[in-house]
Amino acid sequence: MECKVRDITIYYEEVGLGRPLLMLHGGGLDHRHMQNDMEPLFTSRARWRRIYPDLPGMGKTHAADWITNQDHMLDVVLEFIDAVAAGERFAVAGISYGGYLARGVVNRRRAQIDGLLLIVPVIEPDKKKRILPKHQVLRDDKEFLAALAPEEEVLRELVVVQSLGLLMQQRNSIIPAIADADQEFLKRLEANYALTFDVDALAEPFPAPSLFLTGRFDHWCGYREAYRILDNYPRATFAILDRAGHALTYEQNILFKALVSEWLDRVEEYAGITDTGTPTL
Repeated sequence: MECKVRDITIYYEEVGLGRPLLMLHGGGLDHRHMQNDMEPLFTSRARWRRIYPDLPGMGKTHAADWITNQDHMLDVVLEFIDAVAAGERFAVAGISYGGYLARGVVNRRRAQIDGLLLIVPVIEPDKKKRILPKHQVLRDDKEFLAALAPEEEVLRELVVVQSLGLLMQQRNSIIPAIADADQEFLKRLEANYALTFDVDALAEPFPAPSLFLTGRFDHWCGYREAYRILDNYPRATFAILDRAGHALTYEQNILFKALVSEWLDRVEEYAGITDTGTPTL
């Protein structure tokens, strides 16, 4: 599907009916990895309209010259949700860089949002200031290492629990997305990676059910900074998962599904969402 935001045509996938759930993917990727992670959770849950956009410069959404910083990117996200779910209450989920933008959405639209899911989120935008664990491979897999193609060497640095199954999953979503991304645009955006305002300075704590999923061995985004903003989210579950790095959704897939399913239960209770996808009176 496509949605026009100013001079940008946003490509997005939409699945299901009910309360909108905006899914914001990781940096330099596209909707596919988020969709692969999240859709299995909805095989028996028919209350949600899942919206997976490709952010500008990624996937099938082209960049625009006027997008030069993260404030502009956040504006695109906000205008996109206004276009596809005008006036509706919604929930938002973000993974990695998408978790940074998701908090921007909360900062700007908190009164409209029924839930927040953050998966291995970027908390500190300045990479030099992040407190990160040392990279460790907790499980070696000779088949995984032998099967890596040259363009897949990034996975050697990403994964802490190696497996051929994880490699196959990454080949379906991560590797193609990296190849499709507008790298020149992303490099320009990288120079202005932080929002110009403190995204975590909320006027009031966010009251809706939230979930923070972090990896104990996530040496890309870490987990310590996420704990520091927990007071902003009094209805949050905060999890630091052992045996997980930045590829947490696969490395700890059973726990991932259980915790996100429980978050969805809490959001449905909070929002009064019934089996028909409408709020109770």
